[in-house]
This record gives sequence, C-alpha cells and structure tokens, in this order.
Amino acid sequence: MAIRMKDIADDLGISVATVSKVFHNHRDIGSSTRERVLRRMQELNYQPSLHAQGLASGRTMIVGLIVPDLVHAFFSEVAKSISDVLRKKGYDLLIAASDEDPEFEKREIEQMIRRRVDVLIVASCQENIASLKKVIEQKVPLILLDRNFKGFGVHFVGTDDLRVGEMATEHLINQGRRIIGHIGGQKVSTSKDRLLGYKKALVQNGLRVSERYIIKRALGDMSADTTGKQAMDKLLLLNPQPDAVFCYNDPAAIGAMNAILAAGLRIPEDIAVIGCGNIRYAESLRVPLSSVDIPRKALGEHAGELALQLASNKKLLRAKNILVAPKLIVRESSQAPERKSESHLRTIQKRTKSASLSKTKN
Repeated sequence: MAIRMKDIADDLGISVATVSKVFHNHRDIGSSTRERVLRRMQELNYQPSLHAQGLASGRTMIVGLIVPDLVHAFFSEVAKSISDVLRKKGYDLLIAASDEDPEFEKREIEQMIRRRVDVLIVASCQENIASLKKVIEQKVPLILLDRNFKGFGVHFVGTDDLRVGEMATEHLINQGRRIIGHIGGQKVSTSKDRLLGYKKALVQNGLRVSERYIIKRALGDMSADTTGKQAMDKLLLLNPQPDAVFCYNDPAAIGAMNAILAAGLRIPEDIAVIGCGNIRYAESLRVPLSSVDIPRKALGEHAGELALQLASNKKLLRAKNILVAPKLIVRESSQAPERKSESHLRTIQKRTKSASLSKTKN
C-alpha cells in the first residue's frame, strides 16, 4: 500500500499540514521538524501522488501529443525533442499516433481531453477544423504542429512550406531540369503549400505548370514510400518523361527512386530527385538523397517550450506563429551530371594531393 502524508503525520505525531509544508519547502517550519519529516519520508520511501498534486494545482503535469505516425523518423524525432524539454520541468509526454486516419485522430483527441492533459499538441490529418474546435471549447490549450489551419487563430509551430516547395523546385531548375514532376501528399497544409511553392517556382522561371505531372497521394493510401513508387510509375508512362521530380517528403522520394531504378533509368542523369524532411539515412541510400531539411530538434524544442508556457498560463491569448527556417541539402540524387563529375574530380584531386604530401613527408 502506498505511503500517504497522513501516515507520516500520524507516525510523527504532527499534522498533515506540517508534513505538506515540509514537502513543499515552506519556510515557516523549524529545522528540527523539517529534518524529522524528511528523514521519515526517506525511510518509508514516500512517493507523492501525482494525481493528488494535479488536483491541488489544477494541473496533471501531462502534455498530449498526437502525430500521424511514429514509424518514420520525422515525427518520432520531433516527439523526442518535445519530451526532452518537458522532462526538465517535471512534465510527462503522452503520445498517440493517428495513422493518418481523421476518425482515429478524433477519438485520440477525445481520449486526451478525458485524461485532462494540460496542453495538447496536434499534427493533424484533418481536412477541416471541426474536431479541433472541440479542444478549444473544452478550454484545453492547443498547439498545431507542422500542419496548420490558417485563420484558425491558435498557436502554431512549423515551417514555411510554400518556401520549402520553392526551394526544392528552384534547385532542380538551377540544375538544368525543365520537365519537373511533383509527387504530393494528402490534403493537409504541408502538402498544399509545398505544391503551391512548386507551381510558383515553375511560373517564376517561365516554365509551364502541367497538372498531368502532378500526382497526389489520396487519403487512406498505403505508406508514403509505397505510394511514392506508384506515383513515379505513373509519371514514367508520360511522354515526355519528367527529367526531375520533387516529392513532398523523403519516404515518397525513396519510393520514387526505387521506381526509377527499377525502370533501368539513372539518378540523377536521367531523372533527378529531391525530397523534404532530410531523414537521417538520406545520405546513406544507394543514391544519396537531396532534401529540404526541416529542423526536427528545433521544432520539438519550440513546441515543448510553448507547451510549458501554456501549462503555466492558460490565458496566453495571443496566438503565436513560430516558424523554423528550412535548409536545402544537396546530395547526389539531384546534382547535374556535369557538376557531379566536377565534384567527383575535385575529390580525386584532393585524395591525390594528400597522398603526394604523405609520400613527400616519408
């Protein structure tokens, strides 16, 4: 049976209020009484009830997080970063995955509300804000993560996804590519804005936007890498074939590369590929993958710090819009063939020079 404050108070012949004051480090308790109480707590291995503390403070010390999935590295790394921030302040992170299923996400939101989380962070797969309005109605502080609903007026931590789409497409254009396909995601803000950025870059560079070169992933489809391969298979049937493809995330880009290589084509000589997210193993692939990096650690840190602010001050009314800057990471999958050759030549020259210097020293 768990030891209670009352047990310690009865054991020492003092009031529960005195034990509580010692535990909460009140200054109006004498040093001898404080020492007696602390010694007895240690002897009995007293563990305070978080539930009781939550009732007393009006807080549960729990932050809820709902993400689309925890299989791919992006959201799992963001979740770890959030947890690291919260742990330092004594908060726990309760995580649920929606599996990109809007109905399942709604149920998870209801579960989080019932568990009385202090703050709820959601990377939503919803196409509208109806289920999220319920969170606001229940007066649970809400942070939208990565995926936004513009005009909703709640806190958001993410990146400028329109700029992400522009950066990726402009890079391909600068590599001399002119028939650029796009493999898009579901109907969430990240996918929509990256598509807008792709179109904007084409128009600004005098290239035509052709809808037949845009393949969107339907809601409820299989994993991103599988749908990336299927989408690329469709693009390869077009005449003329695209000479580059921008994918809404890295798993889709990996699927696209598998399709290109399976068709006997070369990356990047025949078709250049770029993704988004810069997953950890991107540079270790058979063809190292170019990507637009979305700093996961920074996303998590900002979300965690904002959650702590909201947990201590639920009346923080002005919605914050926190954006982390994306960064272009160029690897072999998107380099122009001649530039790739120049880079390879420079590497050989450096190695040759290093070997010559080594021989001279010996």
